[in-house]
Amino acid sequence: MTDWTAPDAVDCADQQTFEALLDRAETREKGHYFEFFGEGDELRHDPGLRLSVHGNERWMGQTLNHDPAYWRPDTARERGFAEPPTHPDYLLACVMGITVEDLSEKGGYFLGRTNVEFHRTAYPGTELDVTSTVLDTRSSSSRPSYGIVTWESVGRDRQTGERLVSYERTNMIPRREPAATDGSGTVANGDPADEDGPDLPPRLLAPDGEYFEQFRDALERARDSDAAVAYRHERGRTMDDALVSGLPLSTLNTARQHHNRDAMADSPSGDIVAYGDVTRSIALAHARSDEATYRERRFEDERFHDFVTLGDTVSGFTRVLDCDGDAGPDHAGEVTFEHVAFNQNNTPVYSGRRTALVRRHQ
Repeated sequence: MTDWTAPDAVDCADQQTFEALLDRAETREKGHYFEFFGEGDELRHDPGLRLSVHGNERWMGQTLNHDPAYWRPDTARERGFAEPPTHPDYLLACVMGITVEDLSEKGGYFLGRTNVEFHRTAYPGTELDVTSTVLDTRSSSSRPSYGIVTWESVGRDRQTGERLVSYERTNMIPRREPAATDGSGTVANGDPADEDGPDLPPRLLAPDGEYFEQFRDALERARDSDAAVAYRHERGRTMDDALVSGLPLSTLNTARQHHNRDAMADSPSGDIVAYGDVTRSIALAHARSDEATYRERRFEDERFHDFVTLGDTVSGFTRVLDCDGDAGPDHAGEVTFEHVAFNQNNTPVYSGRRTALVRRHQ
């Protein structure tokens, strides 16, 4: 039996002593392993978050989303808002950030998100209530240490219970115990290689301006000449500490991937990585700067293809898929885009389909 040393006599600042204490200490864990989740389970996420003017403007300023309707009362009223509303990217990031501690703080790859719908305009001062339901769990044949989980998350106004935004999200989640596997199969978010190479349109067209009619006219010209409407955006944004660490933490996203360099040193990325919603918002900001956006409608098939780390520069590319002049009010038409964010090496890091109302030329 060894002699017990009184706690106040232990020199925790001595490295050898401290390392011995760490070896004995139990870790109070955060987050959940794959085995925790069962299909049909519902989780209510706390704490809720109160949308604020400061948070909204900080998000928009840092990600270059400079639409005046979200800053100035006069422009907001012209768009039919009672006052400057919360930007949908900030709302979505806050709703997802709240879920991280319960769903994905253990780590794992963010594979994608789809069926993103904005049900109601949110304004600063709104208190959020967020729930998630497990839609599916499955094994990863290529990574036995991980499973794959899909959730539906819904952000509501805590006071009224009204839905603000909903989406389906899929992540790889570490297992407590690796699954048995023969290692066959493809990566969960990968596609088989196209041995014949890509099938590209003979030429690309760009719209002549930012309004609905110009997107529609470009799409009609493209269809008549076997072309596609696709273009890149001039702006790029280099990822700095404010984007990679600051913005996620301001939305209560506590995932270590975004702020703990020590924990990420031996990870595949080798460094802290950007919150997917920050990367996405920057890419969408590049696109919105070249269009007369009126309202956001929905997002589909959002995927995150590669790591974005400190010092990477995120640029944007857009393809116009469809225009519907009957789907919106008299002063706007509906446009469906495919957006791609890429880094300084021209490697895609995000892609997704977006449908928005774009103002008509008056």
